[in-house]
Amino acid sequence: MKQIKTVIVTALLWFGLMTTVHAERIKDLASVAGVRANQLVGYGLVVGLDKSGDRTLFTGQALRSMLARLGMTLPPNIDPRARNVAAVSIHAELPPFSKPGQTIDVTVSSIGDAKSLRGGSLLMSPLKGADGQVYAVAQGNLVVGGLSAGGLDGSKITINNPAVGRIPNGATVEREVATPFADGQYLVFNLHNADFTNANRMAAEINRTFGKNTATAIDATSVKVSAPSDTSQRVMFTSMVENLTLAADDAPARVIINSRTGTVVINGKVTVQPAAVTHGSLTVTVSESPQVVQPEPFGGGETAVVPQTDIIVEEENNRMFVFNPGVSLDEIVAAVNNIGAAPSDLVAILEALKSAGSLRAELIVI
Repeated sequence: MKQIKTVIVTALLWFGLMTTVHAERIKDLASVAGVRANQLVGYGLVVGLDKSGDRTLFTGQALRSMLARLGMTLPPNIDPRARNVAAVSIHAELPPFSKPGQTIDVTVSSIGDAKSLRGGSLLMSPLKGADGQVYAVAQGNLVVGGLSAGGLDGSKITINNPAVGRIPNGATVEREVATPFADGQYLVFNLHNADFTNANRMAAEINRTFGKNTATAIDATSVKVSAPSDTSQRVMFTSMVENLTLAADDAPARVIINSRTGTVVINGKVTVQPAAVTHGSLTVTVSESPQVVQPEPFGGGETAVVPQTDIIVEEENNRMFVFNPGVSLDEIVAAVNNIGAAPSDLVAILEALKSAGSLRAELIVI
């Protein structure tokens, strides 16, 4: 332990003198295992609406149950379905290390047929985690960014979504979620994107700063780091590790095609092996021009409409172009722009290059 303390102090002095290079911080590339947010969800009632609430049966049942818990019993023949009440689902994200008494933002969404939640107030609603325990309680006035208005003639206009709102700092944390940050002899840093090169470089940079065998790359995602057992020293140590910088490796060569919008994204590592490409389009136009045929005078015939079809075939006179070995992204874009290819044409060219084995990249269609 004394050795670790000495390493921390030495590394802190070195860290203060370290100059900025063209690199990325570890905190931007990875996160500490177990230090994560948790999802919360709940059910509640929004009241105070201007006749834009629910008309569903379960909203009335929820209102009856809430009033019963408050000591008011409604007669069985009373239907509590009021247009100023809406049943809603509530969800929030509980950040790591949140302590009881702190507040978090919540999002409120209608689950009935309410037209708008504008002007409403959420009544006290518990928020539960995946284990069924209550971790926060939400209540407050909604901030709704959408609106809807209509007229008697059926005309209607809607801006954004009036059935969803937010309550900033609308939930109070009631229970803390335990994290393994202070447990064990090691901290594990998980890369946001698995990469053997980055995992190896991260472990090497940590060992270069804090001493040999301080960090070990487990796989392409995780790096295990020896850490002090004292909590305050572990916090300082983690801060120093997160602020170390390393030259992150570039992403693999990749082409992403959005088939719905025709968007094509090509990263800078994409290269093309020798290939000859020709691009052209064949356009066939069929036009119908009906002709009226009149019979000869006193011929006894009838007027008739005779179809007349004109077929025109046009083919663009585009020349073939060649991709040289190892051509870069700039050259690919320039060649495609020179022939005036549309996004759909570019997709066809890239797919053809991939099929021919000339495209040195992963082709992803989303």
